[in-house]
Order: sequence, then structure tokens, then C-alpha cells
Amino acid sequence: MEVMRHCSRFLLPPNSNDTRCMRYALVVLNQRLPRFAALLWDHAQVRVCADGGANRVFDEMPLLFPLQHPSQVRSRYKPDVIKGDMDSIRKDVLHFYTNLGTKILDASHDQDTTDLHKCVAYLRDLTTPNTDESALCILVAGALGGRFDHEMGNINVLCRFSSTRIILLSDDCLIQLLPKNHRHEIVIQSSVEGPHCGLIPIGMPSASSTTTGLQWDLNDTEMKFGGLISTSNIVKGDIVTVESDSDLLWTISIKKL
Repeated sequence: MEVMRHCSRFLLPPNSNDTRCMRYALVVLNQRLPRFAALLWDHAQVRVCADGGANRVFDEMPLLFPLQHPSQVRSRYKPDVIKGDMDSIRKDVLHFYTNLGTKILDASHDQDTTDLHKCVAYLRDLTTPNTDESALCILVAGALGGRFDHEMGNINVLCRFSSTRIILLSDDCLIQLLPKNHRHEIVIQSSVEGPHCGLIPIGMPSASSTTTGLQWDLNDTEMKFGGLISTSNIVKGDIVTVESDSDLLWTISIKKL
């Protein structure tokens, strides 16, 4: 069984001595920025705003640096790309970033996919034939909170791009997909995440799952909506392992950084 390893190093300060090859990209959606948005920005090699997410970067990033002039912060935290149907971004924000050289990709012709879907597809297509797609991890800020249908649309993107590592982030927690028929090894960064966690079956009528490293481990346990799901669980060690015959959502709390 193929092993997939997961680690939330993006919640720690970047380390120039870290030789591991994970490449991060950041997508900013139109919800309040998490308090650690600047940390995610520093980890990312490409930063994409989904339409109204540009408003959030323009308005809220300076609030994270109250001792610095807003114009300096806005110039420093300039998105590489703004993509979406352009129905939410303000004209002044669009003009500001256009003048700074941000690439604007109007996808208003496509009304069948969400702005997050459009941004993930763009980032996935940036990979070259010689690039290992599994080394790309897309961090999504502002993915949780607000309208429930938007949240479910974001979770649906995890399923539609199941071969791409995508992590949905809010101030309080992260969510990612654990594809079925893999052994998942999750390294817990206990200084910044946990202890509360959950495993949620998705996409199948039921899931038979086995874990180690949790307060209440699963042992070939069937999970399904209308039955058992693993919520309010607790991580006990530095590594959690998960095996399942169905896709699962992994969620873990994020501490006040």
C-alpha cells in the first residue's frame, strides 16, 4: 500500500536549511484572512487571489502589520495572479494590483465551477511534465466560515482534485482529503496544531478505517453519515496513521499562533 506523508510545516516559520522538496502555492478566497496569512504567504512560491480574495489581501493584510504603512504592506504582499469571474473584486483593488504587475485572468465565461476550482486548475496546470505533482501543496486561506454552500463547494474541490494536495485553512482548523487505499502518516506539529481532530467519511456509503496515534483509535471501523463518524478525537503522539477503503477528510485544530 502506497504511503502518503503529511506535515503542517507551513504553520512554522520558513527554514532556509530545510531541504525537503514540498512546493507550496497559496490561494486566497473572499473570507477573513487567518491571523497567520503572512506566514502562509512567505512559504508559498506562487500566490493566487480568487476574485474577491484580492479585496481581503488589500484591506486586511495591513491590519496584521499595524506599525507599518499600509501602502508598503500592500506593495510587499502583491498577488502573482488574480483569477475568477471578477464579480467581487473592487475596481480600486483591481487597478492597484494591475499597476503592480499582477496577472489578471478573467474566467467569467465559466459559470459551472467555483473560483477555487479555477485557481486550483490554474496551479495544477503550472506543473511541467518533469515536475512531481505530489510535491505541490496548495494552501487555501479563507476556505472555511461564511456561507455553508461555499464551504461545501470548497470541500467538493478537494474531491474533484483528489490527486492534488490541497489544504483548506481558517483561523481555527485545517481540512484536507486523505485519498482511499493509502497508508497516511500525519506528522503532528504539536506546537501549532491539535490536540482536537476528526476523520469524516466522504464520497462513499461507508468507510472501513484503521488508525493509530489517537485517543480513540479506529480498528477496521465502519464510518458513515447516519452512523459513526470520528469527531472530537484527540491526537496522542507525534504521528497519526490512517488507512481506509474510502476517502476521508482529516481535520485538526490550529492553536493561536
